[in-house]
Amino acid sequence: MTAESLRSVEIERTGVGAYDVRNVRGGVIELGTGDDDRFTPVELLLAALGGCTAIDVDLVASRRAEPARFVVRVRGDKVRDEGGANRMENLEVEFDIEFPPGTDGDQARKIVPRLIQQSHDRLCTVSRTVELGTPVSTFQRS
Repeated sequence: MTAESLRSVEIERTGVGAYDVRNVRGGVIELGTGDDDRFTPVELLLAALGGCTAIDVDLVASRRAEPARFVVRVRGDKVRDEGGANRMENLEVEFDIEFPPGTDGDQARKIVPRLIQQSHDRLCTVSRTVELGTPVSTFQRS
């Protein structure tokens, strides 16, 4: 890992089943088990999948026209496989975008399918990592 490539977060326990996730810029997201309004780890995974692609699409399309509606819905099924291990299946990222009428809106509408495909195929680090199945190392610091 290099300083340029490293991305990190820190997760601190704030109570039973309650955690704060902090990034290096000071942002905080509350994480929990699903017993309250805190995001669960699976919900954060879904948010990361959709958010990554949403940013890719929005940054380019909104240069043509400001969207009247820009909603991304992400869903999937949490399943337990034959060996008893949990994982997600059937992951879907759905875009619901509306641009205003006119030439600028037409230009934005025209490029959105290509932007979604480019994000999926090569730009979105999150979906690319999930699809490639990158190994995860876990360990305890002594």
